[in-house]
Amino acid sequence: MRIAVTGASGLIGTALTSNLTAAGHEVRRLVRRAARGPDEVCWDPIAGTVDLAGLAGVDAVVHLAGAPIGHLWTRAYQQKILDSRVDGTGTIARAVAELRPRPRVLLCASGVHYYSGRDATPCDESSPPGAGFLTDVVLAWEGAAEPAREAGIRVAHSRNGVVVSDRGGAFLPLIRLFRLGLGGRMGSGKQYWSWIALTDAVRALRFILDRDDLAGPVNTTAPNPVTNTEVTRALGATLHRPAVLPAPAFALRTVLGGMSSAALDSIRAVPGRLLEAGFTFRYPTIAAALAAELRIES
Repeated sequence: MRIAVTGASGLIGTALTSNLTAAGHEVRRLVRRAARGPDEVCWDPIAGTVDLAGLAGVDAVVHLAGAPIGHLWTRAYQQKILDSRVDGTGTIARAVAELRPRPRVLLCASGVHYYSGRDATPCDESSPPGAGFLTDVVLAWEGAAEPAREAGIRVAHSRNGVVVSDRGGAFLPLIRLFRLGLGGRMGSGKQYWSWIALTDAVRALRFILDRDDLAGPVNTTAPNPVTNTEVTRALGATLHRPAVLPAPAFALRTVLGGMSSAALDSIRAVPGRLLEAGFTFRYPTIAAALAAELRIES
């Protein structure tokens, strides 16, 4: 297949494009500068433009680009989080709707923060949205793909959990703290974290691309969400480091401001649609995921 990918230089994008290339697929990376070869396509999500000629003949588009949430949340940066997702998704959705022939699928990244504020309640794709800034972002983010849906393209939204990896992403700062012996639970530690090993995240995206019956939201999370206390204990055990320095919720809110909600919100998302479709997880437990992704023998 010919597959175009935005956000190809990010954590998931790098792993996905490598996987697709190794499997013999032709990958076209969307870049925000002049294209330097036939495998690159120029786009400008702020201006809302894409080189349609560069997308000609693609079978699928995977849209992963968006400003990282692991950044101090000033009001301006919150707007950047929202705009980067809504503007980028809208740009891609309008572009694929104009293509002839059109790609058969647009797979857009999304997030489990759709379910923010649901405490310990298990949430599958049929669950209603929660509340808060990140929930509002996800609602607008997924809604921005409407032009592609209206054009008859299958649109899937991969609601990603926290990706377990030592190559980047939200888990990397936590790993670094533990390696320094400075790790511990965040807040009460009772909040649920929905997570997925990087290997399984890539495998799930490939699975969604291949399944014509998977459209709409798909929780891309491991089947066993765990509390923050369980995460930190497992990480400490994996790295053979203590997990005894808790970060109180008030301190996190003081230092991180609104960004602290990403660590303190309880989200217990389960991958209902992936499991129903027959997807099997290589690393269904947090201990197995940590041992594999941190390349430590279990």
